[in-house]
Amino acid sequence: MTALEKYYNKFNEEHRLETRHGIVEFTTSMKYIHEYIDKCMAARNCESRDIKILDIGAGTGRYSVALAKEGYSVTAVELVPRNLAVLESKHSAVNCWPGDARDLHFLDDETFDITLIFGPLYHLHSQEDMLTAISEARRVTKKAGIILAAYVMNEYSVLTYCFKQNHIKEALQQNKITADFHTVAAEDELYTYLRLEDIEELNKLSGLTREKIIAADGPADYMRRELNAMDEETFSLFIDYHLTTCERQELLGASSHIVDILRN
Repeated sequence: MTALEKYYNKFNEEHRLETRHGIVEFTTSMKYIHEYIDKCMAARNCESRDIKILDIGAGTGRYSVALAKEGYSVTAVELVPRNLAVLESKHSAVNCWPGDARDLHFLDDETFDITLIFGPLYHLHSQEDMLTAISEARRVTKKAGIILAAYVMNEYSVLTYCFKQNHIKEALQQNKITADFHTVAAEDELYTYLRLEDIEELNKLSGLTREKIIAADGPADYMRRELNAMDEETFSLFIDYHLTTCERQELLGASSHIVDILRN
């Protein structure tokens, strides 16, 4: 069993997206997925059942199942067997495949209108592996189709792990962070944290064109306790605030998750 499998066998990803901070991320991501589905349907003059969506690194199917229930044709690829088993048990209409984001040989070229990569790029450490995963997503996405790629951000890691949890001295001593506070992911670590300029470089090398880049959860992950204490009306207002500000460039880098929306 790989370290990634062991992690996701213990970590409840389904629960994470049902917490208050997870709801912010899910609500925001779905807003933009729907925005580009609608644009695709208008451009192709088609119905929902004609839209093909690929969810790479689908986890337990939070996005796949929700989109399948809305009537879209959804294919999900997941590396971790436990996650895939949970996903398969939830909705028979999702076409599920075991697989690695870096090798989608079982999927045909130019098949999907919308492709989501909402997990794999968190766990790939080298630029080469990230570019391989992006290249595979691009291959199976239709020309002029949309790819939504999610990343976890460097400053979130520095602020929470290094300073809030007081690991900064240890991280510097162990060379887990550079002098300019950029995290360094070892091969045996689960997550890679990027800055906006790292994402820009990936786009440049992959040849994809950005439509938008958004903060999927903004300050929500820093405010877990405060979000949990809010009444429903206040929490609803927080989501409204976040949806109003999630494209603001000055706020992007401090979000814990970023979604880069790219046209093939």
